[in-house]
Amino acid sequence: MRRGWIGAVAAVLLTAATAGCTQSGPGRGPAPSVPAAPVQPAGQPFYVSGAGSAARQTAELRREGRTQEAAELARIADQPGALWLGGPDAAAQAEQLTLEASRAGRTALLVAYDIPHRDCGQYSAGGAADAAAYRSWIAAVAAGIGDRAAWVVLEPDAVAHTLDGCLSGADAAERYALLADAVGELGRRPGVRVYLDAGNPGWMKQPEVLASALRRAGVGRAAGFAVNVANFYSTRDSAAYGQRLSAALGGAHFVIDTSRNGNGPLGGDQWCNPPGRALGETPTTRTGRERVDAYLWVKNPGESDGQCRPGAPAPGRFWPEYALELVRNARR
Repeated sequence: MRRGWIGAVAAVLLTAATAGCTQSGPGRGPAPSVPAAPVQPAGQPFYVSGAGSAARQTAELRREGRTQEAAELARIADQPGALWLGGPDAAAQAEQLTLEASRAGRTALLVAYDIPHRDCGQYSAGGAADAAAYRSWIAAVAAGIGDRAAWVVLEPDAVAHTLDGCLSGADAAERYALLADAVGELGRRPGVRVYLDAGNPGWMKQPEVLASALRRAGVGRAAGFAVNVANFYSTRDSAAYGQRLSAALGGAHFVIDTSRNGNGPLGGDQWCNPPGRALGETPTTRTGRERVDAYLWVKNPGESDGQCRPGAPAPGRFWPEYALELVRNARR
């Protein structure tokens, strides 16, 4: 999954994930049962799942008597992260999370990530077998959501990859059609807002060109687009990038992934579990920025980008040491 100007983040290798962001996120197996529902923070419109990887790790630390680390990790576990959907269990997962969120009076955060030729065969390769399979998959996910409230970030990297040479002309054209169909299918659900992924400021250097691709992918029928998914660009830089793209799209709204951008990017090709990074702004719809609908934790903080540092787990697996590093480096 390409996330930087020349790098490729492996943050979202899916194996029937449950949420935690995330994210955050991908690469997780089925979550064990959680003994109690999480306490929903006052004023937080998005659902905080007790089944996320950070929540499970926090509970384990408490059982071990490691109360200080548990309290630190709770800064992640107590925030809403996105459930990444991919593979045959996606509809059931979407149904379960949106039902839980609905009972709590909250909105679920989801990422749809199953496009054919996903990640152009790189770290997060996979996805639906063909166009027909993808359309069926999207229809099943939409049915799983039903009439409940959900914000869906649609197919990270999918549009940007149509512009970087990794798809043939025919495959790119098919992808635009599939994304446009997905926007329509999900958007027909009364409680769903769809945000089509639009890369990040270090990757897409010509927003006007990207805007044309987003139009072909159906952004005009979506709630808007998403920027900085699974990356580290600052909120200021991501907002500036999003505003340029918004202007090229006639004022479209957007959301920013702030999960790990508290210290901005490390620089160069440091896209994979870079050291010294920090949590960013917590998820909220009160951004104070024109046309920015929300800050979201699309990538789930603490989930690995790949085995690129000593001790780093496979993509999408929770890495407690890195999670604690993100917490401790965050501005307090």
